[in-house]
Amino acid sequence: MLVGFDTSDDAGVYRLNPECALVQTTDFFTPIVDDPFTFGAIAAANALSDVYAMGARPLTALSIVAFPAGGEVETLKEILGGGADKMREAGCVILGGHSIGDDEIKFGYSVTGTVHPDRFLPNSGARPGDILVLTKPLGTGIVATGLKRGIALGEEVDAATASMLELNKAAAEALEGVNAHGCTDITGFGLLGHARELALASNVTLEIHAAGLRFLPGAVRLAQAGAIPGGLRNNRDFVSHDVDILAELEAGAADLLYDPQTSGGLLISLPEQDAALYLRRLPAAFLIGRVLPRGPKLIVVT
Repeated sequence: MLVGFDTSDDAGVYRLNPECALVQTTDFFTPIVDDPFTFGAIAAANALSDVYAMGARPLTALSIVAFPAGGEVETLKEILGGGADKMREAGCVILGGHSIGDDEIKFGYSVTGTVHPDRFLPNSGARPGDILVLTKPLGTGIVATGLKRGIALGEEVDAATASMLELNKAAAEALEGVNAHGCTDITGFGLLGHARELALASNVTLEIHAAGLRFLPGAVRLAQAGAIPGGLRNNRDFVSHDVDILAELEAGAADLLYDPQTSGGLLISLPEQDAALYLRRLPAAFLIGRVLPRGPKLIVVT
């Protein structure tokens, strides 16, 4: 076992031989959008993300389904179809899965990938002097909550949906030949929750530059309007004691630091020269801070 659960990493890594290691993860959740096909595709992208975050290539998947016994079969077919479509895009083969009857719909996958045992990207590899890069804007949780409350605009929902549907495949492939030290993906624990895990596992402090952050269209407005998901409050309660916010943030922006993301971007720690190369390869990525020696707090927002 090269990576287990002790560092709260994105996936487990098990060495098969000197040239190959297995990467394994699982993720599933309740519907986040109204359209069942889109929901299935987002669930697949989200499950695949943990494999990409380890610098690995996904190979196979097993589906996890909870569906009402009396539910519309056509809805289930659409969910499975959306997931299968996204898995095909990733080049990942669905081998089967398991389903149970449940009044609340849940869907996701257990995904297996491979990586060279010496080239995976743990969340314990960040080093002082590294630059922090993020590959997607924040705000999917708040926009989804705004949708449920009927206060999100159509274009705001469309932008968040497009972000969740985007695989982290290109972001992971752009790391080929780049000397990245550590990586994690930003999902349910929010930016600061996953940054905390990176800092804790690496025994460093992360300095987040508020001016470098990017938010999805409407995310700040919806946060100001009170579209705060329960998971955001839980994240803030759990993480805030390890965070020192020195920046003056506009109303709503501080909430987005804790917003639980679905199929969020990769947070990558890498030397400055390599960060410049990575940004040229992936123009959608952006700098959000740097890695410091371990200080009193795990995260400082400036």
